[in-house]
Amino acid sequence: MENNRIVVLGAGESGVGAAMLAQKHGFDVFVSDFGAIASQYKERLQELNIAFEEKQHTSEEILNATEVIKSPGIPDKAPIIVALKKKEIPVISEIEFAKRYTDAKTICITGSNGKTTTSMLTYHILKKAGLNVGLAGNIGNSFAALVATADFDWYVLEISSFMLDDMYDFRADIAVLLNITPDHLDRYDYKLGNYAASKMRIAQNQGSNDTFIYCADDEETIKAMKHIRFNSKMYPFSIRKQIEEGAYLESNNMHININHKDPLTMSIIELALQGKHNIYNSMASGIVAKVLEIRNATIRESMGDFRNIEHRLEHVAKISGVEYINDSKATNVNSTWYALESVNTDVILIMGGVDKGNDYEMLKDLVRQKVRAIVCLGKDNKRIHEAFEDDVEVIVNTFSANEAVKMAYHLAKKGNTVLLSPACASFDLFKNYEDRGNQFKMAVKEL
Repeated sequence: MENNRIVVLGAGESGVGAAMLAQKHGFDVFVSDFGAIASQYKERLQELNIAFEEKQHTSEEILNATEVIKSPGIPDKAPIIVALKKKEIPVISEIEFAKRYTDAKTICITGSNGKTTTSMLTYHILKKAGLNVGLAGNIGNSFAALVATADFDWYVLEISSFMLDDMYDFRADIAVLLNITPDHLDRYDYKLGNYAASKMRIAQNQGSNDTFIYCADDEETIKAMKHIRFNSKMYPFSIRKQIEEGAYLESNNMHININHKDPLTMSIIELALQGKHNIYNSMASGIVAKVLEIRNATIRESMGDFRNIEHRLEHVAKISGVEYINDSKATNVNSTWYALESVNTDVILIMGGVDKGNDYEMLKDLVRQKVRAIVCLGKDNKRIHEAFEDDVEVIVNTFSANEAVKMAYHLAKKGNTVLLSPACASFDLFKNYEDRGNQFKMAVKEL
């Protein structure tokens, strides 16, 4: 067996990035994808002369690896992973592999909700402060691709639970855990405790010079923390109680205090990101910035002029007094709860798609208070009808973004908000949540 053969499973952003980095460090690299490889990734592999296969996993090519880097989307139950584990061939994540080849410091952000927004905001503050910083992980570029092609001092990494599951020696200099709510439970034997344990891996291997930032108001986080011995410096954030070191809210002012040095106070009215959940996201980013001793003026300015990502509570248009918001990235119930919580008008809610075993109970109060009608957008909307038939007078079915927007337009009154916040995956009618969001925006612009 060759002692330097790396096999990469999955040829998406993370897989191709890992292959580029492995090739740069002299490994014999082979990439295998069980599905079809997207043209942009295939072209990159061909340009680099990296051997690959698609639409299959050839055992003879894979089971002779020294080490395997797997894409986060491949479950441990996949036959090829089972075969690798049986042969005791190490299987790691791209994040774990990439960290071996950089001395840069890492700020790792995870949580069931808000991690993309918090990662983007943290990156925005650091960049504005003049740090040499890259943004990677579950967002945009893969960490490995950036390590292979760039030279940053800091990385802000958005990290999913699937990435954490295959991280062993990796250590975050600053770890942020925003919240833990039921998501992807099909990968965790439908046990919230298993999923929570996966999220807590963000703090593994941390030492006394490292930082762990967490939400003191999140019950599942506090419960999961009881099983861990922390060595890092810990900073909580809360909107319910005063925090001595960390961040808290007091009569519409956000206070951040680290080491009792130059505390930051900022009115939440000044924040670019509005809504209760975004106060949490801003607090987490603010603590990171204060740990790095970034000036208060820079933090204030960054939090005031930040623009959120596409497909996350994105304002699309105002037509005849009706606001249209694209929140296609809301692929779980909790994200939809946050979206409804942040809208202050009556809502026509467009939701539906591939239901991941959703429990809609947590939405019922907000739906009763705010939602005038639900427009279902999906092939099978039975569970949405069952969940909300007693709470909403109008529930209608549609099977395209165009049809859903037209229906919402007829149902909405002046002063209402039409909110696309599906609470479901998009794969029944769309390529992905971006495709769903883009089709929604096009349909709104055609009104």
